Amino acid sequence: DVQLQASGGGLVQAGGSLRLSCTVSGFTFDDYAFGWFRQAPGKEREGVSCTGSGGGRTVYADSVKGRFTASSDNAKNTLYLQMDSLKPEDTAVYYCAADRICMVVGGTLRPEYDYWGQGTLVTVSS
Repeated sequence: DVQLQASGGGLVQAGGSLRLSCTVSGFTFDDYAFGWFRQAPGKEREGVSCTGSGGGRTVYADSVKGRFTASSDNAKNTLYLQMDSLKPEDTAVYYCAADRICMVVGGTLRPEYDYWGQGTLVTVSS
């Protein structure tokens, strides 16, 4: 079975940092593109980043460019999202997702992915 398990969320003050992890299993890591998404209360799911298959190019949402960095450790089948200079508006449940390609339409990271992790809550206090 394909599984994605996100972790690393928590409470942090504005300006602080967190690193999220997502462990994947059930498929060949290099064959898939991996995205990070977030959903704040009462809002639609928003794309944060997507990295193409085989460690391809990473696309970031404008709202996180220069502050968030997506990476992976293929040997551990694990994705990471390093989040720096966090702002209260970054508060959301963060999800990792996998599909064959990154879904980008008009510069927007679309959430149409086949596989999703369960989400991890990030709360940024002001």
